[in-house]
Amino acid sequence: MTHSQQLRRRLGAAALLVAALVTSSACSGDDQPAAAAATPSGEPQTLDGAKAAAQTVFDRFSGGDFGGAWELYTAAGKAAITRADYIKLNETCARHGLPIKLTSARMDGPGKAVVIAKQKGAAQSYTMRYEHNAWKLSPAKQGLALYAKGADKAIALQKKAGTC
Repeated sequence: MTHSQQLRRRLGAAALLVAALVTSSACSGDDQPAAAAATPSGEPQTLDGAKAAAQTVFDRFSGGDFGGAWELYTAAGKAAITRADYIKLNETCARHGLPIKLTSARMDGPGKAVVIAKQKGAAQSYTMRYEHNAWKLSPAKQGLALYAKGADKAIALQKKAGTC
């Protein structure tokens, strides 16, 4: 198969995927027009898209896939802590193994959603932002401040506070 044939085949597959996303989001019950529901090469920029992405982050985290969870952070979140430090911090201090379940969500303007999740009965709100055609978890200011200290100092601070 020539390069141009491969390219046409990939573009055709991408067009089918976009058509499927637009069709499925048109039936999702949200009030956004179907044409605006999906980007040409990304996740749907809808509340359902934000909820699905958030649940993926929570599943990775509670399953102990901290590197996978870090991959779904916003650019600011990734800039605040290296992947290796994020993994080290969470392997030491996180309550993984306990399911995190999304309980509610709402849009908070274009490209921003707030989701509420529970782990072991405790509820927490999280912000999802639409970056580079995908929903990403935006760490809270407190998390960013903790991450900026590096894994070792963050672990020490959490142990001192009794949260590790």
